[in-house]
Amino acid sequence: MGERDMLDPKGLIRESYRIEGIVASQCRSIFLDWALSLPDGQDSRDAITALLDRYADQPDDHPMTVVLRQGLAEMKSPKRRGGWRSRPRSQV
Repeated sequence: MGERDMLDPKGLIRESYRIEGIVASQCRSIFLDWALSLPDGQDSRDAITALLDRYADQPDDHPMTVVLRQGLAEMKSPKRRGGWRSRPRSQV
């Protein structure tokens, strides 16, 4: 194969588009594996955007396209989940 693809080091996203009948749950699992495979320092938002551009010719409702869009949307709108500051404290 030639150079290593820095956006898709293991070729996981590429292969997900080739699997006939793939479902969303499989794509979520592949996405997680992909995210863990990114090189240190790689901005995942930029990588997802580039992958969406790369696979723009795929159907909008392809499960991997949907998962990539969800991943990008969730990264753009982080939500505070709580932590010690959100817990009630006793008044002393």
